[in-house]
Amino acid sequence: MKTEQLLYPPIKPFVQHSLQVDEIHHLHIEECGNPDGIPILFVHGGPGGGYSPIHRQFFNPRLYRIILFDQRGCGKSRPHGCLTNNTTAHLIEDMEKIREHLKIEQWALFGGSWGSTLSLLYAQSYPARVLGMILRGIFLCRQQDIDWLYQAGASRLFPDYWQDFIAPVPEEKRDNIVQAYYELLTSENEILRMKAAEAWSIWEGRTSTLETDDAIVNHFADPFHAFAMARIECHYFVHDSFIEPNQILDQAHLLPKVPTTLIHGRYDVVCPADQAVTLAKALPHAELQISPTSGHSALEPDILKRLVAATDRMAMEVNS
Repeated sequence: MKTEQLLYPPIKPFVQHSLQVDEIHHLHIEECGNPDGIPILFVHGGPGGGYSPIHRQFFNPRLYRIILFDQRGCGKSRPHGCLTNNTTAHLIEDMEKIREHLKIEQWALFGGSWGSTLSLLYAQSYPARVLGMILRGIFLCRQQDIDWLYQAGASRLFPDYWQDFIAPVPEEKRDNIVQAYYELLTSENEILRMKAAEAWSIWEGRTSTLETDDAIVNHFADPFHAFAMARIECHYFVHDSFIEPNQILDQAHLLPKVPTTLIHGRYDVVCPADQAVTLAKALPHAELQISPTSGHSALEPDILKRLVAATDRMAMEVNS
């Protein structure tokens, strides 16, 4: 079945906002669907990935007040690619500022990959504000999870693509590839920066699906997208994602006992499925679904089908 047949029809936002959250950053926010519906926040990946119009289509527009925003430094938020005042704590507080700005008492969270990380961290900080969570491609953001994708692990499954990924890094610096990339992505040399950004982002695009999808790879290769995503991801990962080691699991007891669905591809190479299984053990009330035919991307057919079913089910649970 084609992707467009699994999603709700395309819609336009009924309002857009520009929210200034500090002296530097302005966040782009949009709302779609039913202004009186169940508030749900789409939390995009990366960090630095931004959202796309297709992300509006995971939700029944008659039932949901759909809120999407670009996190600091990416998408339509400004300044683009900015690393100043860009930490996990800032992003958590940005979400809370959005909630207050929109005068929402409680909302559901829908996040994938880094979006699952940020959703969990927000829910640990503001459990009373969370109605429910739908999380995909669980990313616990531990050092072992970073090392798998950027040092050793995924490289053994995609050895040809790995050579393209490490090409910008001098051989003598390949014992710490994230640090080497950080030096390239913050270089004063624009050519070096853009070459590194493209290689970093394409690596993720190539490894995100069970079968490499040229459309997804081309999206990741787009210079505007690649610059923000590579710089911001690397900035976070070289700084341990600005969280304590194992913070999500160690503080799992702080998460609200609300309807929670975890959806993960069995063949997810970006965020291997053991992360979802480990989180599910720490959240006995959560439902874990492992897709037998999927990798990491939210747009793979079985993952997409499960996500839409989860939003439909949550609407019934919240309204019951």
